[in-house]
Amino acid sequence: MRHIHLIAPSGACLDPRSSVLGIESLRALGIDVRNIECLDRVFQRFAGTDLERLTELNQLSGVSAKNVVMVTRGGYGLHRLLHEIDWSTISANIKNGLQICGHSDFTVFQLALLAKTGAITLAGPMFNYDFASQTEQGDVIPPNAFMWKHFQRALDDRSLNCQILAPQSYLSQATAGKSSGLLWGGNLTILAGLVGTPYLPSFEKTKGGILFLEDVNEHPYRIERMLMQLLDAGILSNQSAILLGGFSAFRLHANDRGYSLDIAIDAVRKRIPSSIPVITELPFGHQADKLTLPVGALAHIQFDPHGFAIQSQW
Repeated sequence: MRHIHLIAPSGACLDPRSSVLGIESLRALGIDVRNIECLDRVFQRFAGTDLERLTELNQLSGVSAKNVVMVTRGGYGLHRLLHEIDWSTISANIKNGLQICGHSDFTVFQLALLAKTGAITLAGPMFNYDFASQTEQGDVIPPNAFMWKHFQRALDDRSLNCQILAPQSYLSQATAGKSSGLLWGGNLTILAGLVGTPYLPSFEKTKGGILFLEDVNEHPYRIERMLMQLLDAGILSNQSAILLGGFSAFRLHANDRGYSLDIAIDAVRKRIPSSIPVITELPFGHQADKLTLPVGALAHIQFDPHGFAIQSQW
């Protein structure tokens, strides 16, 4: 198994014990964990000062391709660094074989790199959530088997191949079919915040693409509002398919009076061209069952009312 080189570009680790358990968990899998010093950095809510985190990112241009670069956690922090990241040298090292993986706040790095250079990164597991989670008694939770299987396939074979059986309620007139296009997306809040900036891939680059989205701790009305923003900005109607992953850890309230995530999605679905399938239950997001998705690669999907399959080779 490859070495894992950690980076902490966003929020500081919340629990020192989880970091220790995560290192033990990876080492038990035969993985050499490098740059563990980043786990101890704390400045305000961030995993170090802006300069420390920026330097760590720009040093990716010199990290050996024998390593897989993995983000520690999300939170917030990358936006304030975007204007000083050396995109071209990082991209050159990715073309030499370096693989970089993360999600959540890391979506901003992945989309900006795609916009600036076209380089492919991996939307997938992160250190703290996927390898350092604890039970209430403080014992480490073993890595999710589904996540681990698809993560290894992405690293070793640079491929994605998964079939999901789940009823599909938002296909509209596209009741069954297939589509191919640029796979891109990530965290909905992050993507919506990039609209109108040079860090969001262009309409031309994403035309006919397959857009995947997820989020956490966002009430359905906020999810609906952000999806409406992407719709009115012309982004949703520019795709060949839209894949919705996990929208987790929100709370409904008494004054919602029956309003739900399904109703929010349906309100958006009614305004998207009926030829564009809206596919749900993509195993991706702030959840244990998680695919590793190649952001910026060509992907293929087949779908019908009973589920879908997704493939990519990069």
